Amino acid sequence: MQSEKRGAVLVIGVLLISAVLGGIYGPSVKATAAGASDFQEAVRNFTRVLALVQQNYAVPVDTDHALYQGAIPGMLRVLDPHSNFFDARQFSLLREEQRGKYYGVGMTVAPREGRTVVLAPFVGSPAYKAGIRPGDVITKVDDKPTDGLSTAEVADLLKGPKGTVVRITVGREGYPEPILFTVTRDEIPRHAVDIAFLLRPGVGYVRLSTFNETTDRELADALKSLGVATLSGLILDLRNNPGGLLNEGVAVADMFLDKNQVIVSHRGRASQERRYYALRGNLGVHVPLVVLINSGSASASEIVVGAIQDHDRGLVVGENSFGKGLVQTVTQLSENTGLALTTAKYYTPSGRLIQRDYKAVSLYEYHYNRKGPQQPTEIKLTDSGRQVYGGGGITPDVVVAAPKLNHFQESLLVHDVFFRYEAGVGGFTRYFLGLKPEVSKNFAADDEVLTEFRRYLDKHNIRYTEPDIAQNLAWIKRKIKREVLTSVFGLVEGYKVELEDDAQVQRAVEAVPEARALYENARKVIAQRMAGQLG
Repeated sequence: MQSEKRGAVLVIGVLLISAVLGGIYGPSVKATAAGASDFQEAVRNFTRVLALVQQNYAVPVDTDHALYQGAIPGMLRVLDPHSNFFDARQFSLLREEQRGKYYGVGMTVAPREGRTVVLAPFVGSPAYKAGIRPGDVITKVDDKPTDGLSTAEVADLLKGPKGTVVRITVGREGYPEPILFTVTRDEIPRHAVDIAFLLRPGVGYVRLSTFNETTDRELADALKSLGVATLSGLILDLRNNPGGLLNEGVAVADMFLDKNQVIVSHRGRASQERRYYALRGNLGVHVPLVVLINSGSASASEIVVGAIQDHDRGLVVGENSFGKGLVQTVTQLSENTGLALTTAKYYTPSGRLIQRDYKAVSLYEYHYNRKGPQQPTEIKLTDSGRQVYGGGGITPDVVVAAPKLNHFQESLLVHDVFFRYEAGVGGFTRYFLGLKPEVSKNFAADDEVLTEFRRYLDKHNIRYTEPDIAQNLAWIKRKIKREVLTSVFGLVEGYKVELEDDAQVQRAVEAVPEARALYENARKVIAQRMAGQLG
């Protein structure tokens, strides 16, 4: 009964917040007597239904689950795909992502074959220093076996206050007995900058994975380490960056634009238009810029890309972005839950709304099954007069599709050939490192490695032909190299290998001169326009 009352109160709270912010009752913000009466009647009807379900359903009802996973999310999905309710655990994870840190042991885990396995410990983390390796199967945390636990539940057990100790028992390929690690938890940063290095002499590369509270600082440090003022080109990789905090997106765009240029604006039914400007500007650093995007680039990523494209500051390469132009206000509710409610729409400097249509498709199709770029609903002009499009995400200046896997490549990945986690089997990487545990960062998959690769395929009855190997040789070598270096040296070294044959990155490097010419032309056009106004 207490759970029912608590849940009902929470639903009423969500309804009230939604009504106040304009999420339910249409265009009029002003409350009316009829509106208040309708609202009270809606609340009464809801509580009646909840009481009937609680009392008469065929089996006992978990009211919290029914409300948190059913009634409240269902109400919000009627509004739009990005208004969301967060239960206590989800809201805690959201805050971790926004803060850019958490307290734990520092490793990426994933479900495999009903178990929780280590994908990779973060270099320098407590897990890394303790000796936990990729592929280790977590069998126990402290005295609690992990059988029957989800990976999320295991991850929660690994987290805890800084300085506390957790005992982690793992199973490891080649070891007959479980291995026990005693690890002291510490602050673990969720880095926004995954990797920053010189892709080739004079050309820097930075990958941004999120927009959290540390993104601005991390990117500034990365650019400083690369010597951005001396570079002949910079590649900013925003592929698969889902966004995050609006202010951090504004701060990132500010680093590249001229002072006082518009970055983004937003307005909603209950809020006046607000414009964000470059306050500090690029401080005279005019390095040619190429930005990489794909369908996983959303929200704050699109704010950055839209500003750079509209001001002709850089060239955009890749595939259409996601198309999220809705702004959510996050409110903490009771029981440590939270509500993200759409309260405004944002617009690029040229006035584009890049939000995709979501009313004519299912929620699944909207998020996971996009059927190619949508037809643009509006055409705007950049500073130099180029046409850009709104209504379906950001359209790149240079479209480069990501290569698709062929049948043989898909078959190897389905069988987890390169890094299998199943106990007693293991993938080729673990098999090979068992033979040659000492490798350097100059490791390459030579003929000797490929001979062992064929033996592995034969041993595990994975079908192949020599033409299969020959036609996919470069891809196979790169996959082996990436997994080996990731296992021995960490995720960053694996990322570098992946970039070696990345068609979109290669085209981005080629586009640096085009980006320079675009930016220089835009500056001339703006200068001429200003001179004409002054004359």
